[in-house]
Amino acid sequence: MNISKGLLLTAAGTAILLAGCNTGGDGAERDSSEPIVISGKPWTEQYILPHILQQYIEHHSDYDVELQEGLGEVAILQPAMENGEIDLYVEYTGTGLEAVLDERAEEGESSESILDRVRQGYEEEFNITWLEPLGFANDYTMAFSEDADFQASTYSDLVELSSELTFGAPHAFYERQGDGYDAIVEAYGFDFAQTESLDANIMYQAVQQGQVDVIPAFTTDGRIERFNLQTTEDDLGFFPKYDAAPVVRQDVLEAYPELEEVLNGLAGQISEEDMQEMNAKVDIDGEDYAAVAEEFLQSKGLLD
Repeated sequence: MNISKGLLLTAAGTAILLAGCNTGGDGAERDSSEPIVISGKPWTEQYILPHILQQYIEHHSDYDVELQEGLGEVAILQPAMENGEIDLYVEYTGTGLEAVLDERAEEGESSESILDRVRQGYEEEFNITWLEPLGFANDYTMAFSEDADFQASTYSDLVELSSELTFGAPHAFYERQGDGYDAIVEAYGFDFAQTESLDANIMYQAVQQGQVDVIPAFTTDGRIERFNLQTTEDDLGFFPKYDAAPVVRQDVLEAYPELEEVLNGLAGQISEEDMQEMNAKVDIDGEDYAAVAEEFLQSKGLLD
């Protein structure tokens, strides 16, 4: 997989900072009295999910958990997992398949098939495995403001308009291989008049206010509904399924023998609507990540 020089330098710098934070990457036997280190990506959903995992693990086991919040995108998290600097985070199956394993999903390939492929690939190549999916997929949809002076229901509709539109997306989307900007432009033939790099947490406001015309929105983001954004269908099936599931190092599962069963207790418990509402409580209502996570777990009876 090709990763930009900038991302590699950032990942290397992060690895240096993390060195010594955790053991296990140098072949030393893992001490189960050490905390399990959970991390995530630097956007709302990925701040909430580590708190859900932490609270659930600590409630249902004697294990301690340490959070390293918002560590970085997959170009940072994957090396950190391989080096034993972190133990666990929530990834999306399509990202694992295309951005990490550098494989491509077949058009219309099922969630089950993609999960089987990433599980096998990660176990064979990285000694990391995928646990059971949490119950929701965070897919992409091209979104635009309800006040826009155009209408579209599919990505192909947007292609015809793209020469007059400004596309805005997080920097990482432009750098992604396989399912990022360059790949979708090639697949659909987009010819946007301009592109803007935006923080993932402000791009929804940017499109709502007309600063850009189209964004690659996450379907679990609560601002889609709250801002009345219009969404479009990926009619060529470009994006794979992005089912969310914990990824964990195999040596960690061996050192903490109850961990796999505990985490699989969350399988199927978080719906797309649940995740969308949690995201909205943080992004729009200003609630705290940990409080939103606890409220969700309590509401589902998962801390009983």
